[in-house]
Amino acid sequence: MGYIENLRALVGHRQLIFVGAVAVITDKKGRILLQQRRFPNGVWGIPGGLMELGESTEDVARREVFEETGLSIGKLQLINVDSGKDMVVAENGDQFYVVTVAYHTDEFEGDLNIDESESITFDFFYPNELPGKMVGSHRRILNEYLSN
Repeated sequence: MGYIENLRALVGHRQLIFVGAVAVITDKKGRILLQQRRFPNGVWGIPGGLMELGESTEDVARREVFEETGLSIGKLQLINVDSGKDMVVAENGDQFYVVTVAYHTDEFEGDLNIDESESITFDFFYPNELPGKMVGSHRRILNEYLSN
């Protein structure tokens, strides 16, 4: 059991603050890797997740990308730290407020491997062809990344 599961066992469904990280991964064609997530309901998002004890935000991005995609990522560039009143998430009856650190990398290796417990599929999208049904905070992160 991980840190978050242990914490939930102690506090139940109370609202908590978590830190997470995502990685905007681009290929040589400038396409962005997105994950179609099982929860919530097949929406698309950026690979990433929540921090475990002792990790840096860079560690979180690397671990989560590897766990979710099978890819190892290289140098990370900070895009932004996303926080605010719109960052409340409700999942499995639990509510949490998340501070998300967003990174970009175009350095990756390995073969895409779908963790079927979390993902439906992965695909690379050109910036002008992003799917309509996306995690709202991830859409904001991508918009900020693309505006720079």
